[in-house]
Amino acid sequence: MTSSETNALAIQQYLNFLGAMLRQRLEESFDSGNAPPRLSEVRKIVSVKDDSEFTSFILAQQLSPEEIVVLLLALAPHVQPEFLDTVIGQNLSQSGEFPQIGGVRGKQFRGFLPTGETALFILAGSNLHKRFDYLGLFGSEHLFARKNIIWLEKPEPGEPPMSGRLLMAPDYLELFVHGKFLKPQMSMDFPAEHITTELTEVELVLPKSTFDQLTEIGNWLRYREVMMQEWEMKRWLKPGYRALFHGLPGTGKTLAALIIGQKTGREVFRIDLSMVVSKFIGETEKNLSRLFERSGSKEWILFFDEADALFGKRTNVRDAHDKYANQEVAYLLQRLEAHDGLVILASNFRVNLDEAFIRRFQSVIYFPFPQPEERFMIWKKAFPEKANLLLPGDDELMEIAKRYEISGAGIVNVVQFCCLDALATSAQRITPEQIKTGIAREFQKEGKVS
Repeated sequence: MTSSETNALAIQQYLNFLGAMLRQRLEESFDSGNAPPRLSEVRKIVSVKDDSEFTSFILAQQLSPEEIVVLLLALAPHVQPEFLDTVIGQNLSQSGEFPQIGGVRGKQFRGFLPTGETALFILAGSNLHKRFDYLGLFGSEHLFARKNIIWLEKPEPGEPPMSGRLLMAPDYLELFVHGKFLKPQMSMDFPAEHITTELTEVELVLPKSTFDQLTEIGNWLRYREVMMQEWEMKRWLKPGYRALFHGLPGTGKTLAALIIGQKTGREVFRIDLSMVVSKFIGETEKNLSRLFERSGSKEWILFFDEADALFGKRTNVRDAHDKYANQEVAYLLQRLEAHDGLVILASNFRVNLDEAFIRRFQSVIYFPFPQPEERFMIWKKAFPEKANLLLPGDDELMEIAKRYEISGAGIVNVVQFCCLDALATSAQRITPEQIKTGIAREFQKEGKVS
């Protein structure tokens, strides 16, 4: 049985339970009696051994029967659009005449969309005391809000808060249906690009001190749950991890972030600052807020390249624009500290960043320009083995490495030039002269003298 089939079978069992609860509440509310539904019955479904993501999520988060009902109610319109209309229609011929049930109709989707009032109706009926108790399910401190799983849409001004639609985050819908979080596409709502590499740690040439600090970040990703939960360090520590990578362009900052993700099984997203930073007051904060909300609790690595544009130094206040810019930096600092995952900021120069950010980084890692021995290693690794090209000897490569100060990214560009030249001329050998010609072209591009 496939993952989708397993998830569908399990969710159908849960929806059958929700339908029975809703029918019972309708009968009790509009016919006779007001006895509460048997919420405990859902435990029988949870106890059944299945591999569905929905059951796994319930067990992992230790959800109560009431929380399971609210989660199911938010999920129902997405997996069985006719489900709620069918149940209500079988018990009430004119369901729209009863505001106790709540619910709204969408603009394109004409089926029944549950609201907070729908959830309270199923859970508490007209029992005011229980209704007050269940309001906490929609509070900002609840698991649903903290992990951005489900929430109530903000109603029109003056209307009851519980009249807002019950919404489920698209990521969790994907998790319950497909069995995993799908990678979001880059858009204004998610201004980040998913990036990967086929290189491994072997190809990453860095000083040992830099490698050791990168290992510390990997250790945090692997053991944070033990440290924060079992050892209860969450009382002392902020939820996430913040790291600054600084060094000249081409020294391996982006590749290092990708290798961390590769070794720990995390996806890496590079934030497109052109889609985040806005000249309009308040828009940058909104763009970042959407980004962090979508990324919360996903265990993704957020990589802010050239972060100076977003996290630069605060200035002396000379006018309203400066005052707003400083407020923007303060907001960014607040969101960084509240994020529960790994955030990496990359900058060419550490001094360009505001000290308020740097003080709150767990790691500040310097990526130095490669020394001759490191450049020699990069030259050796960068040429493709499968090409079977005859390369200059180690002595000649070392001489080139000592003479020409070039970054790792620059070396890769030169290797590409040499390989293309070899293919175009059907050559089987890469000569020192070809490499030096490629270096001269690279230096010319960078405005340097070879």
